Amino acid sequence: MIRLFVFKFMVFVLPCLLFIGCDSNGANEPVWEQVKLADLAPSNVAGDPESQRLKTINFNIYIFETPVESTGKLNAVWPILYTKPLRFNDKSAFNANSFLAGFGDAQMWNPVADLLRTAGCKKIEKISLLLLDGNANDVSITLLRDEQEIFYVPQSGVMEGVSTGSGKLAWRIKAKKKSGSRGVCKVEAEPVFLPPRQKPIPQLAAQEEAGEYVFSSAGFGLEMTPGDFVFVGPEKYINHRITLAGIFFGQPQQKPAIRTYLLVCTAINE
Repeated sequence: MIRLFVFKFMVFVLPCLLFIGCDSNGANEPVWEQVKLADLAPSNVAGDPESQRLKTINFNIYIFETPVESTGKLNAVWPILYTKPLRFNDKSAFNANSFLAGFGDAQMWNPVADLLRTAGCKKIEKISLLLLDGNANDVSITLLRDEQEIFYVPQSGVMEGVSTGSGKLAWRIKAKKKSGSRGVCKVEAEPVFLPPRQKPIPQLAAQEEAGEYVFSSAGFGLEMTPGDFVFVGPEKYINHRITLAGIFFGQPQQKPAIRTYLLVCTAINE
């Protein structure tokens, strides 16, 4: 009987203690972890037969927060990035929504990282995406718990509101390999509102029927190779959560801050 008790203790209790210990160690890690140049380098997946068979396109998304008082320092980032590679769905509407985006490659990252550090940016989250060729994934930006009106500028150029219930604002990332060009993919990104889902919905068409709303005027596309990145942020600090930019770039908690996003292509598995 005693041996049986000891055995049960080791099987059920010790793993729990080990789990708690691992979690507490992670809590002591610093919030800011610099995105290094190596993080933008192409992933070494040649030895991964599963990835090769699936023919995937891989991305990392880094989310940064910047104190409101340092918002002006972000203005130094945009002039060293390129906008020519970006194909905006409607450039005038994109700018009217207070969205900014810039393109760079791995060789440009170090000076960009220095400017972000000077502005007091802190990396709060890293999201890894593995997309099948031609597929999309919705990256959650923030939760919307109550009914509200989201105001934005569509391609008509006249601001209008969209009534939403509870759900979430997400960033839809879609990627497809460019035909005839090895190591190049076509990427599309746009904000989208998604209502709560009662069950998994496999097709995008079915998602639309479920009540989603795509803010296409704040979307863009471009061609990327491994190591390329896109930095997305607001034109200015917006201290409310009734406009698309205010929700997309606003910090949902009480402490005033703005959020910016870094989309990095890390691998294209042909």
